[in-house]
Amino acid sequence: MIVLNRLHERFDAPLILAPEDRADWDAWRADLTTWRDQIRHDLRGANDLYDRPEFAWVRRCFACALVMLGDEQFLDARSGRFKLADFLEDGRRRFGGYDALVLWQAYPNLGFDQRNQFDYYRDQPGGLAGLHKLSDEAHRCGVRVFIAFNPWDTGTRREPQGDAHVLTQLVQDIDADGIFLDTLRHGEPALRGALDRARPGVALEAESDLPPAHIATHHLSWAQWFVDGAAPGVLRNKWIEPRHMMHLIHRWDRDHTSELHTAWMNGTGMLVWENVFGSWVGWNQRDQSRLRAILPIQRRYAEVFASGRWTPLVPTLMKGVAASLWEGDGVRLWTLVNRTDHEVAGALLEVADGAPIFDLMRGEAAVAVAQGRKVRVSARLAPRGLGALASVEVVDADFQAFLRHQADVEHREDVSFPALPVRLVPVTRTPPLSRQLVPIGMACAEAQTVKLPLSWRVRECGFYESAPLVGTRFPELHGTGSSSSLVTLTPFAMDRVEVTNRHYEQFLRASGYRPAHPKNFLRHWEGETPRASEADLPVVHVDLDDARAYCAWAGKRLPTPEEWQVAQQGGLVGHGPVRVWNWTESEHTDGRTRFCILKGGADGGARGSEWYADSGPQAPDFGAKFLFTWPGLDRCATIGFRCVVDVSA
Repeated sequence: MIVLNRLHERFDAPLILAPEDRADWDAWRADLTTWRDQIRHDLRGANDLYDRPEFAWVRRCFACALVMLGDEQFLDARSGRFKLADFLEDGRRRFGGYDALVLWQAYPNLGFDQRNQFDYYRDQPGGLAGLHKLSDEAHRCGVRVFIAFNPWDTGTRREPQGDAHVLTQLVQDIDADGIFLDTLRHGEPALRGALDRARPGVALEAESDLPPAHIATHHLSWAQWFVDGAAPGVLRNKWIEPRHMMHLIHRWDRDHTSELHTAWMNGTGMLVWENVFGSWVGWNQRDQSRLRAILPIQRRYAEVFASGRWTPLVPTLMKGVAASLWEGDGVRLWTLVNRTDHEVAGALLEVADGAPIFDLMRGEAAVAVAQGRKVRVSARLAPRGLGALASVEVVDADFQAFLRHQADVEHREDVSFPALPVRLVPVTRTPPLSRQLVPIGMACAEAQTVKLPLSWRVRECGFYESAPLVGTRFPELHGTGSSSSLVTLTPFAMDRVEVTNRHYEQFLRASGYRPAHPKNFLRHWEGETPRASEADLPVVHVDLDDARAYCAWAGKRLPTPEEWQVAQQGGLVGHGPVRVWNWTESEHTDGRTRFCILKGGADGGARGSEWYADSGPQAPDFGAKFLFTWPGLDRCATIGFRCVVDVSA
């Protein structure tokens, strides 16, 4: 018992580190096996869910992509059409294709108003029926679909029934295959039971360190920021239950070698995540090509990785090269990693003589030299590269076609970051008015060059640029970021208060304006008329284009953030009886994320979690980044606008 307790202490970490000295590997592996056998004995019978055929898909779910539903590559906001085929083709070309998608819907915009995380699914283009259609299309392409659950969302509109009930209903309505548990090490038993009663084969994926006791009810886990040692370690939960799938991710890293090594040595998958909540963290060409090369091998031998015999850290002949051995279905498969920063070439393994051996990474017969009853197998591994050698009993036409496919994989070594420049959509000025013609209710600001301070809350979405969190494991978030810039402004006049419901009603009647996508447009009105008690309150539930349309009709435009700040700091303008965020003419895009900066703060946002978007009154220098999705989601109960006109000097 004392020995087992010591083993539990040694092997308690989610990534069990291996000894650096190769001489200790045999004893370490023996202890690891003893510990695993005891854990399995203690959990015997608990993992019955893995035996159910409806969960077999999990064992092949190696490449999972986390998708921001408002990503411009994924959604055409103007038409309200998901571009799934284009997105999947890009993933096939660059990464080797996806086995699953996580449809991320709410954070970091969640909390600007009282809509909850489930409303963000309901308000997608086409509603839940539109997402069901998207799910059907993904299934036809052989891709599984996850929805996300944010358990910290407790300060927005509450559902009449609990989260487990709503999640289960969403899974049925969307025909989702799994739930991604944000920030949760494991879900509640009630959720697992509700899913099993509602629909077979719906898997739960926990974040980070899933406790072994919960492996039985969670077929997948999100292995985030697991830090390996000099020698490749063993993923604890995969070692305990080989059918458990894990997705490796260091989400702020621009070098994914570490995750690729861990996934490859452990027979697990990767989470591809380039648009991180509005911050661009794109994969370089080298890492793309390495994932592109290993995925066909993982998919072909998925059952070997899940049900075969796994021997971690088998002996190799080259210093700095490590290997795992997988055996089953007439195959012996070695997954290799080069832990050095230089290319290695030559004899890497000494194996028993037997079936022919192939280099699966290059799609060719391996160089194998017999030495008595042993065979020395050679291969070439790039710096920090990956390798695959296999002894195969049956070399048929299908296997030959597989080799040809692998031979065609282009191996790249370009590690430059694929930067996406952020572009400001140009502001269209109004014809300058003389001061005598400035409309009543507007205040004039003089031409000036001024140094403006700027502040924001540090969030994962970044501000004007992506979040500066490259290489950080646990970044310091939610503090205050600040900067200043020298700004030159020409004369302008700004509305003293926001445009009201009464003003907007006059605009609609005079112009006949109707948005192309009316979802949530003026949803607080009674039909086409605002409530009498709200006529003089700021108009809300209008998106940026709805506000621009009003401004154009009035011969005005939206203010830039700098104009808004100068007018507020100078005491020229104020707020209506209810404080709402103000749209500004600050639309930016990097081709994946479209956003603008809100000013002023608002009453009525969500409170209770630091993950929510900003709410409450804010100083004039403060800005909040708002990620655009499509009009139905961009229209919020807490965002209105005011207008400006350009004034002649």
